[in-house]
This record gives sequence, C-alpha cells and structure tokens, in this order.
Amino acid sequence: MQNNASRRTFLKQSTAVAAGAAIATNVARTAHAAGSDEIKFVLVGCGGRGNGAADQIMNTKGNTKLVAVADAFQNKADYAVSQLGKKHKEKVAVDPDKIFTGLDAYKNAIDVECDLVVIATPPGFKPQQFEYAVNKGKHIFMEKPVASDAPGVRRVLASVEESKKKDLMVGIGLQRRHEPRYVETIKRIHDGAIGDVIATRVYWNGGGIWYRNRNADQTEMAFQTNNWYHFNWLSGDQICEQHIHNLDVGCWVKGAYPVKCNGMGGRDQRENGDPTKSQIFDHTFCEYTFEDGSKMFSQGRHLKGAWNQVSEFAHGSKGTSDPSGWIEGANPYKFTGNSPGGHQQEQHDLIEALMRGDIYNEGEYGAKSTFTAILGREACYSAKEVTWDELLAKGRDLAPGIDDYTIDSPVPPSARPDADGKYPIPVPGEYNPFV
Repeated sequence: MQNNASRRTFLKQSTAVAAGAAIATNVARTAHAAGSDEIKFVLVGCGGRGNGAADQIMNTKGNTKLVAVADAFQNKADYAVSQLGKKHKEKVAVDPDKIFTGLDAYKNAIDVECDLVVIATPPGFKPQQFEYAVNKGKHIFMEKPVASDAPGVRRVLASVEESKKKDLMVGIGLQRRHEPRYVETIKRIHDGAIGDVIATRVYWNGGGIWYRNRNADQTEMAFQTNNWYHFNWLSGDQICEQHIHNLDVGCWVKGAYPVKCNGMGGRDQRENGDPTKSQIFDHTFCEYTFEDGSKMFSQGRHLKGAWNQVSEFAHGSKGTSDPSGWIEGANPYKFTGNSPGGHQQEQHDLIEALMRGDIYNEGEYGAKSTFTAILGREACYSAKEVTWDELLAKGRDLAPGIDDYTIDSPVPPSARPDADGKYPIPVPGEYNPFV
C-alpha cells in the first residue's frame, strides 16, 4: 500500500481492458477440471447483487454451472436457488445438501468441488471469506467494497498477495473498469488528452436506500445482518458501499491514490433521525489530496428532495472530461461505440478469460479503492484531517473477533445499542478514527 508506487506501475496494474481481454496472462493453470470445459461455481451471499452476479455468469458463453449457495438466512438461500433455477434450468445444479446457512456457511460452500467462488456478502464479512477462498485455491469474483475498516483492508491485501502466488483469478465488482466508454476515455486522459489532471469531482447523490424493519423473533445479530446497510461494521456507510464506484473512477483517472483527506458529514433524514434504527450518515463531503497536491472532491448522500447526481468529472491543464465518454478542450472526444452494461460485461470478461486459461487479478485496486472510501468516511466522522498511512496502520477494528460470530453472537461494540436501544452515532469533532 505504498503511495509512492510509480504512475507507470499503477496504470499497468489498474487499467481494465474491455471485451474479454485479460490484464495479465498465465496459461499454466486452467479454470476447470482437466478434460472438461465446465466451470463450476458457488455463490456466497444470496442478496440482490449476489443473485445478479450469478445470473450474469450464467448469461455468458461459458459452460457454467451453479453447484452450491450459502447465506446467513435459509429463506434467501432457498429463494436464490429457486429463482435462478427457473431461468437457467440445468445450469443450476444445487442439491438440497448444498444449500448452506449461517454466518460460517461460506466455508461449506467454498469446500464444495468448484472452480470459482462468487462472494457478494456485506463488506464486513468479505475479508475472512476471501481469505478462506484463496487458501482453498479457488478463483474468485468478489463484489465491492471488499471490507469496512482498515484491518479488513490489510487482510484482503495480504490475501491478494497469496492469490497472485497461486495464479488465481480475482475479479472485483467495480464494473466501470469493464465498460468500453470508461476504458477508452480514461486511456485518452492517461495519454495526455486533458493535460495534467488538476482536480476531479465525484458524486453519488440519491434519495435513499432500503430499510428492513425488525422482526420480533430476531436476535440483534440477525437484525443487523439482515439490515446490514445501516451498520458501519457491515456496510462501511454509504460512502463505502455505493460511492466507492465514483471514488474508484477518480483514482483511476488520476493514476494514484490520495495521501490524506478532510471532510464533513452528518445525518438529517436517515430514518427520520431515529438512532434506534440506523447508525450511518446520510451525507458526506470530502476533499482528498494526492501526493502532487491535486484534489478530488467527493459528495455522497441519501437525501430526499435534494439534487441527485451519480457521475465523475476530471479537470486538466488542457481540458475537462466526463470519464464515462467525453472530453472537451484541446483534444475533444466523444465515445460513440457500443458500451454494454458493466455488471454483465465484467462477467463476460471473467468467464472468457477463464475459458482461455488467462488469469488477471483486480484485488489490489479493489482494496485500495475500498480504503479510499474508508479514509473519507473516517475524515467525515471525525471532522479531522486523516492520512492514508496512519489510518491504514492504526484504524479502528469495527468487528473484533468476527471470524467466530454466529447469528446468536452479541454484535460488536461499535454497533451495540444502549439501554434505550440507541446505536452509537459518530459525532464529528469527538469521534476518534484510531480508538
């Protein structure tokens, strides 16, 4: 996680290649069993994004087959098998004894004979699940973000290094990096189309997110796991869970990651301000600083009746750009080609690469873009300037002992309600990112 890595090395490692081309090639290992072109995969996390990723994998040209699923909850696991089976028929071959439930169910699914593991669980659970899949020698597609705190990012980075040693495929669900409109435009920026990148502006401003009411028979752990977006140890807050996409593009454009951040934020509308329902903010604003002094300005919010915007912009010494497809200034450009949706394209790219025996690894930029979001969150929570290196080394552990959690375990102290049922809410000026 050195910020002084050369720009050339960063660009080589982080620029996605569209339409199935691999970032790196290693044909020493194929994805599937010798003598068969079938790619067996398992799904860990049967929510909307997990089911979507599984569906998109089975939409590819590959001979793919879903052979096991795991989720914290039985009804979600059963529903995933049922719905995916209706659409994909024989591509879904999940026997009843291959439907696993519980917070440790990921181990059972990953232990099933398979080639590829899809991890689409709440971010707080991903570091140990990714680590387990790497230790088992499985190829991996993992949704973003890959962690919710600094210890989780460190754990993911260590597992990424192991995955490279084992020549494992690691795809990360930052799908803009697989969309030709972004790839082509950002390549031109890197080639100097807008000159030196002086500043970027990135936005994820929307009206809100789902909330799931508590059931009378739920444990606190079950409630928070089912309502994971609203708890910092599970989601990392909105800046991490959603705004990461825009932050990732900003860093991709810049060819670097920030060295520090200051910010502000709070909660005005989140569940009507009720601290017994949610602990995350509903608005953040960040000023990120890169090593060369340039800036990235970030807005992320969930506020009804406010200005909505989900986009990225880059300002350079010779022009400006929307990295999703146009450049204005000395070297004007507008993308006019075909640019399929990123969620499907990233699975086309991954499965086609596995079919060829090519291996690429997106784990490092997945972890660093996740940490960029965490850096911004901690700056907003504390209302202090926070540096990358100090936070990575000393940042809060939001869920100590998480490997041993069950659905009946106490929730971590960072999300434990008080006697009145109120959850801990970060207070800017008082919150300490390092305790």
